Amino acid sequence: MNAFTIKDLENLSGIKAHTIRIWEQRYSFIKPQRTGTNIRYYSNDELRTILNIALLNKYGYKISHIDKMQPEQIKDKVETLQLTEAKQERVYNELINHMVNMNMDDFEEVLDGFIFEKGIDKTITQIIFPFLEKVGILWQTNHIYPAQEHLVTNIIRQKLVVGIEGASSTRKLDKNIILFLPENEFHELGLLFINYLLRIHGVKALYLGASVPLKDLKFIVDLKPPEYIHTHLSAVAHNFNFEKYLNNLHNRLPNVPIIISGWVTQGYKKTIPPNITFKHSLSEVIELIATLN
Repeated sequence: MNAFTIKDLENLSGIKAHTIRIWEQRYSFIKPQRTGTNIRYYSNDELRTILNIALLNKYGYKISHIDKMQPEQIKDKVETLQLTEAKQERVYNELINHMVNMNMDDFEEVLDGFIFEKGIDKTITQIIFPFLEKVGILWQTNHIYPAQEHLVTNIIRQKLVVGIEGASSTRKLDKNIILFLPENEFHELGLLFINYLLRIHGVKALYLGASVPLKDLKFIVDLKPPEYIHTHLSAVAHNFNFEKYLNNLHNRLPNVPIIISGWVTQGYKKTIPPNITFKHSLSEVIELIATLN
């Protein structure tokens, strides 16, 4: 069983920790356990409960009404939500629950069901990327076991690769864009997704993949000067010094435009080297790609 913090629940559900504490005091649907030092922690079941309740509350159900429902009633109500956005949120909430409970067959079945209904394009943009943004925080804080991460990563990677191979565009842009991850970084799902976005926009990027040493990156840049290079950091190793890496990138490639996106850019307050630009969200990455012509 995973043990989640109240901050994990906030990040995954969108419900502020303060509100979750109020719900605990007023209602009966969630009862956290506590460590020996009196710190709250939450089980897989409580995570599922919060995700379902947050979804119902967001789409019109009052908390006082939800509190009177039995767990099966809550589940049934979630499944009857009809708005497109609600359905999408329900799907990636299901993916989170299957991941934490190690139900990999169910995880893949949910993904395949959405692909069958909506196609790989919408599955990637509407389901996979929002899911990655949510669970990337858990991976970063070590609140997901490595085995869970690896199993989920492999399943999603297969879907992304299929999407990339099948992606096409009526436009063919003669742009050289290099995609890479820093040395010893292997969380490449976000980078694969950016590769997919570029492909459907008509750009066949030079995909270097995971764990690229700076000297190798510089060799490729010198050989094939790019429009820009892009790395997406959804999670990094604990010993990764982001500030130091930014400076090393700038020193090695001072005249090359560098885009960095992903969770690690959020909240960074220090000076960013002049040739480096942060993209804090998927929408900003999409806007960047849309400007290519």
